[in-house]
Amino acid sequence: MASVLAAHSVLVVSLGTVLGLLVGSFLNVVIHRLPLMLEREWRRQCAELHGEAPVEQERFNLLVPRSRCPACGNPIGALHNIPLVSWLALRGRASCCGARVSARYPMVEALSGLVSGYVAWRFGLSLAGVGALVFCWALIAAAFIDLDTQLLPDDITLPLLWLGLLLNTIGLYTDLGSAVIGAAAGYLALWSVFWLFKLATGKEGMGHGDFKLLAAIGAWLGWQQLPVVILLSSAVGAVVGLSLIIVLGRDRNLPIPFGPYLAGGGLIALFWGRHLTQAYLGLL
Repeated sequence: MASVLAAHSVLVVSLGTVLGLLVGSFLNVVIHRLPLMLEREWRRQCAELHGEAPVEQERFNLLVPRSRCPACGNPIGALHNIPLVSWLALRGRASCCGARVSARYPMVEALSGLVSGYVAWRFGLSLAGVGALVFCWALIAAAFIDLDTQLLPDDITLPLLWLGLLLNTIGLYTDLGSAVIGAAAGYLALWSVFWLFKLATGKEGMGHGDFKLLAAIGAWLGWQQLPVVILLSSAVGAVVGLSLIIVLGRDRNLPIPFGPYLAGGGLIALFWGRHLTQAYLGLL
């Protein structure tokens, strides 16, 4: 079967896209529930530190309970939980109560499907393709969690970092030396910016999760791709930030999550980083 699929790229891309849509539906669950799970754990730890009895709560994780309508709380049936199709068929409304369902859900599913299809076309049926899928899905989840909560959970960034180093022990995306230096350089680059900004202004300019996310990207792609990631994420972040302030009148003191821009830079570097680096060096 593997040889048949390898000979039919259209079929491989189609399967990758469908898989990406299905995983995108699960990523919506991760994006919504993981911050709540972390908050519950933090509250439980605080209660223990204060000698208080923890409040009994229903079991809540990425699998339990079943998906529910955010408006009325009714369980969502399997037919109404098909990626993209259900949202389009119901015209963006819940089947149980007619409440409007955010377009963010199909957006995450579509993004996961498109990226997964491209990974399937680019890497084919290979270990590099499987790893690239995991890398992309993790970046998508981290980006949207940061958009919602301005948190980049260690539950995503640290396993991603170690997995990148592990896969590069066999040189899957870069050599191990470049991966180790990339992890260290990615962390130290933003750590240095953090402390320079804090010493200059007395304020914290970014969260520690950004350090860990860039370290994870460096562990996967090597230190050579970090300039591309940093330049792209900084440029896009600056343009978006200025646009929000000038056009929409956003308060300049309100923090803007940097994780989505790092994730976008990581995706671009995975697919086209070497070409961009060669083009940049060619201009010089």
